[in-house]
Amino acid sequence: MKFSENWLRSWVNPGLTSDELGHVLTMAGLEVEDLVAVAPAFNNVVVACVLSVEKHPDADRLNVCQVDVGEDQPLTIVCGAPNVAAGVKVPCARIGAVLPGDFKIKQAKVRGIPSFGMLCSEKELGLMADSEAHGLWLLPEDAPTGTSLREYLDLDDRLFTLKLTPNRSDCSGMKGVAREVAALTGSEFKSITVDAKPVTLDEQLSVVIEDAEGCPLYCGRVLRGVNAAVPTPVWMVRRLERSGLRSINAVVDVTNYVMWEMGQPMHAFDLSALSGGISVRRARAGEALVLLNEQTVTLDEQTLVIADDARVLALAGIMGGEGSGVDLATRDVFLEAAFFHPDAMAGQARRFGLATDSSFRFERGVDFAATRSAMERATQLILDICGGQAGEISAVQGELPMRAPIVLRGARVARVLGVALDTAQISDVFNRLQFEFTTEGDTFCVTPPSFRFDLAIESDLIEEVARLYGYDNIPALSPHAALTMLPHSETQRPLARILQTLVARDYQEIVSYAFVEEQVERDLCGNDDPVVLQNPIASNMAVMRSSLLGGLVGALRFNLNRRQSRVRLFEVGACFARTPLLNPLPQAGEGASESLRERYVNEYVQTQRLSCIAYGSGLPEQWGAAAKSVDFYDVKADLEALFAPQVLRFVAAVHPALHPGRSAQIYCGDKLTGWIGELHPQWQQEYDMTQAAIWFEVELGALMQALVPRLGEISRFLPVRRDLAVLVDEAVAVQGLLDAMHQAEALHVHEIVLFDVYRGAGVEAGKKSLAFRVLLQDTQKTLTDAEIEPDMALLVGVLNKCGAQLRM
Repeated sequence: MKFSENWLRSWVNPGLTSDELGHVLTMAGLEVEDLVAVAPAFNNVVVACVLSVEKHPDADRLNVCQVDVGEDQPLTIVCGAPNVAAGVKVPCARIGAVLPGDFKIKQAKVRGIPSFGMLCSEKELGLMADSEAHGLWLLPEDAPTGTSLREYLDLDDRLFTLKLTPNRSDCSGMKGVAREVAALTGSEFKSITVDAKPVTLDEQLSVVIEDAEGCPLYCGRVLRGVNAAVPTPVWMVRRLERSGLRSINAVVDVTNYVMWEMGQPMHAFDLSALSGGISVRRARAGEALVLLNEQTVTLDEQTLVIADDARVLALAGIMGGEGSGVDLATRDVFLEAAFFHPDAMAGQARRFGLATDSSFRFERGVDFAATRSAMERATQLILDICGGQAGEISAVQGELPMRAPIVLRGARVARVLGVALDTAQISDVFNRLQFEFTTEGDTFCVTPPSFRFDLAIESDLIEEVARLYGYDNIPALSPHAALTMLPHSETQRPLARILQTLVARDYQEIVSYAFVEEQVERDLCGNDDPVVLQNPIASNMAVMRSSLLGGLVGALRFNLNRRQSRVRLFEVGACFARTPLLNPLPQAGEGASESLRERYVNEYVQTQRLSCIAYGSGLPEQWGAAAKSVDFYDVKADLEALFAPQVLRFVAAVHPALHPGRSAQIYCGDKLTGWIGELHPQWQQEYDMTQAAIWFEVELGALMQALVPRLGEISRFLPVRRDLAVLVDEAVAVQGLLDAMHQAEALHVHEIVLFDVYRGAGVEAGKKSLAFRVLLQDTQKTLTDAEIEPDMALLVGVLNKCGAQLRM
């Protein structure tokens, strides 16, 4: 069973990559035998229109073409293909394109004429063998010029090939595979809508079933005025070709498409070639039939056939006859959809050396409850594509296979699987599989659906429970177990310790929804491309959050509306985005700290973060300290206490939620870890805040990293203090000066700390005075002035290079 992944995802689209989906199917018993790309990798190839063609002045076999690739000016391209002509649409590899085989397109001169690209054949794009390529690949006339070829032809698709076991005939169509994927992943199953076409012909063919055991159900319908010569739609041809089927004509293509879509084989007869009514019977001795593959077969009484009043028309459920097949001249059609019993079909195709898609399905069993629906689906497609009128369906039904109920005991499930599953878990499995069942205690009475011929005994149902529960989830229980201490790495800090630090600093934890309003995501995070939910529970919870800020602001407003004047909140939770970096994105090359709890789902990433917000007074109301509103430095101190003993750096930067002059990126080492700052005045006004709220957010993975303590000698000698006072421009950042002095690695310098900033009398306008405390110490002796002065001179020199002037 071969099919297009994009076709499958039109039915059900789980949040899994192609490889992950293949693994899920294989572990559920639908082995993915092959998973390949539709086309090899290439880029920068677009649909182009050849505007004009002129002979190359210096080469007989070359042409100079003017080519429209959707840009302002056409490109000049030298081409030697024999079929290049003005007006044709062809693939064009622009300069910079990389074709299969790592072939890079560059601007070149061909016999003195500059060429700005290459017109391509299917061979050059890796889509056809050398022997099959004949000149340029001519695209349809309506191909949109300038469109990416990969996008236009859906070449980023991948092809699955399932190695179906004989018991899983229900997955021989896209509907069955999609139903299985939906059950395995819990994703939405999007069933197609079949609109029954109105009956406009008062005409039916009589149908007689002489072998009711071999054919319990036969449906037929007359279609007149059909134009089989119309082109089959491109989307249908593409899906058929990617399923390994070639396009024949519109009517036959529809019957093949419905078989691949619904798992129901169908056949179309040319009505003008039929004599009288249709009968389903056993062949008579001496009868022969020329099949559609031009093979002549001699029939006997064991062969089930479709016949009219004059002759045999087809091998039932295997292949039609050449004399009654539909061709481009056909105008009237008799459409067939039937259920042939698997027992009657077993081995029939092999007797004639045949193995067809129809026989493959009928031998294993098709869904007899969907036969009429398949007839309506085929009618819908034929009339939409080929036109015409439809008569009433001629349906003859005998005794269809009985679906005997199966009893499943919960205790038996536990005994066989070694896992105790409660009634709710087993019921969930059956509901996902679309099984009808009743329960009495832990006993289930399950009626197998019409599309599952492999369910007959209790063990079959236990297998279904195991498949959907997950074989990987069934533990390998050992008879004995030993208790061991779990290892704890010194390089990781427990989350509980981090949270306790925040609680000790007067923060309270909140838990908010991961779903937020789209406008909040745009305003506070600058995220114009959020992860949108397909089925949101409310209009104000339509997208996944890329930051915890929205939830904290909502909780802050909730408390302010209840007269809480001092609020300090924090949250630990997952954020979701299309990129693993913090929003807004850092500039290229800055790097970002990887969270230890990232999980990629499709093209999205889930990251664990910690976020805090503080509002109101810096300290609780008291007599021991003057009232003061919380500010940037109060919250910065809380942040540094969380990371201690790691040293953080703060780099001024602009965030859409923060005051442009009071926000900074947080770096731990050289890795971007988060943001800190004061809420932008615009959002303070928007959310009815009378004063500024201070917020920070960091990646939890970086916060949980701990420095391993290292043994060092403690000096017995007194430290020496020296103060350095310098004048610098107002624009000079203190952090840059500190970094420069630390990088100088003065021999005896133990600590450098800024302890004073002065502006005023004695300092000219546009300048500021900075005072640094420098501690020097040696573990072996008391330092002398002769040893101290070289280190201080080194620091002064570093400051001078940074534009600082020593104050005397």
